[in-house]
Amino acid sequence: MRKVYDRILDIRGNLITVAADRVSLGELAIVEKFNGQKVYASVLRFDDEMVTLQVFENARGISTGDKVTFLGHPMRTPFGKSLLGRRLNGQGQPIDGGPSIVEEEIQINAPSFNPTKRVVPKDLVRTNIPMIDVFNCLVKSQKIPIFSVAGEPYNPLLMRIANQTDADVVVIGGMGLRFDDYQAFIDNAEKAGSMEKTVMFIHRATDSPVECLLVPDMALACAEKFASENKNVLVLLTDMSAFADSIKEISITMDQIPSNRGYPGSLYSDLAFRYEKAVDIEGSGSITLISVTTMPGGDVTHPIPDNTGYITEGQFYLHDGVIDPFGSLSRLKQQVIGKVTREDHGDLANTMIRLYADSKKARERQSMGFRLSKWDEKLLHYCNLFENRMMNLDVNISLEEALDLGWKTLGECFSSEEVGIKQKYVDKYWPKES
Repeated sequence: MRKVYDRILDIRGNLITVAADRVSLGELAIVEKFNGQKVYASVLRFDDEMVTLQVFENARGISTGDKVTFLGHPMRTPFGKSLLGRRLNGQGQPIDGGPSIVEEEIQINAPSFNPTKRVVPKDLVRTNIPMIDVFNCLVKSQKIPIFSVAGEPYNPLLMRIANQTDADVVVIGGMGLRFDDYQAFIDNAEKAGSMEKTVMFIHRATDSPVECLLVPDMALACAEKFASENKNVLVLLTDMSAFADSIKEISITMDQIPSNRGYPGSLYSDLAFRYEKAVDIEGSGSITLISVTTMPGGDVTHPIPDNTGYITEGQFYLHDGVIDPFGSLSRLKQQVIGKVTREDHGDLANTMIRLYADSKKARERQSMGFRLSKWDEKLLHYCNLFENRMMNLDVNISLEEALDLGWKTLGECFSSEEVGIKQKYVDKYWPKES
C-alpha cells in the first residue's frame, strides 16, 4: 500500500524534507503539486523520521502543502527489445518522440555479478585505431577511461569505437551533454547504420543534477540485462566528471562535510560501484566499459581522475588530438598480445615505443641547436612517420595491417640490426624490399 504524506517540512534547492516512516534509501516518490503536476523524487538520507528527497526536476512550484507519495520501490528503467534504437532521459522517459516502452521495468543499482561467475578477460576488442589495437589493446569486459580535457575530440573517439566494434549492443550514457554533442551521437549512429543496436540515456547540461546521477545507473542496468541474455555489450559513458560534479553539488546542498576539493568522501565508492559492472559472464554475455573523464586544468591528480585510476584497468590519455603512448596504459593487454594476436605483436610494439621515446629526445636536441648524428636523423624521420601512421586518429586500419605498417616504418628508417627485435621475427616479417 502506498504511503502518502501531505506536508513538506523543508525545501532547499532541489531537496525536500518530510516526516515519514518505513521508507527505504533510494525509494521512489511522487510529489503532487497544487496545480496537479507530478514530479518524481528519490530518498537520499534519513535522520530519525526526517527523510530528505531529491526532486528530479526543478523544485520551483512545490509548496509545503503538496502531497508526497512513496511508491515502495527504487528507481526503475524500461527494458525490452523495443529499447534498441531509442533515446531516453535520466528518468527513463523517451526523448526521441517515440512511444513509451512498456515491455518490462528493471531495477537500477542491483548488485554486481557474482565474482565466481566472472571469466578472466582474454578476448580482444578491435577498434581499428593503431594507438589502441597495437600498443594498448582493449579487452572484452575491461573497464577503462579516456583521460582528457575539455575541447579534445573524446566524443568523436567514442563514436568511432562504437561504429567499429563487433558488440551486439551499444549503450551510451551521456552526462552534461551540450545539444550539439547530443545531436552528434544521433547523427553518427544513423550515418554508421548502428542505431538499431544502440540505446542512449541522455542527461543534458540544462537537466537536473539527480538525472545526471541516474544516467550511468540506467545504462548499466540495461547493459547487465542484455549481457544476461547472452549479448556482448559495449557501454560508453561521457563525461564521468559531470557525474562526479553532480554528486558534489548534491552533497553540498545536503550540508555534508566535504573531502578533497569539496568532493564527498564517498567519491571512490560511488565511481567504483559503476565501473565494477564491467564483466565477462561465464556461459553468457559481457559488458565492456569505456568512459570519459575530463581533468580540470589537465590535472591528473584531481580527485576524479585520481580515484578513477585506482579502480580501472588502465587509461587512454587523449591530448592535443592524439592518444599519448606514454600516458596511456592497458593493464589487460598482456592477456591478448601474442596469444590472441600475432606472435610478433609484443616485440614490435615495445620496439616502436622505445624508438619513439628516443626520437623525442632527438627532436629536443634538434630544437636546442645541437649537432645531429646520423642516428638522430634516422630517429627524426621515424618520429614523423610514427606520428602520421600510428598516432593520427584519422588512420583506420585493422590490427594486422597496423602491424605490417609498423614493420614497414621500421624498414624505411633503420636496418634490421639496429632495431633489436628477435631474429626469428625479423626473418619472417622484415620488409623484403628494405
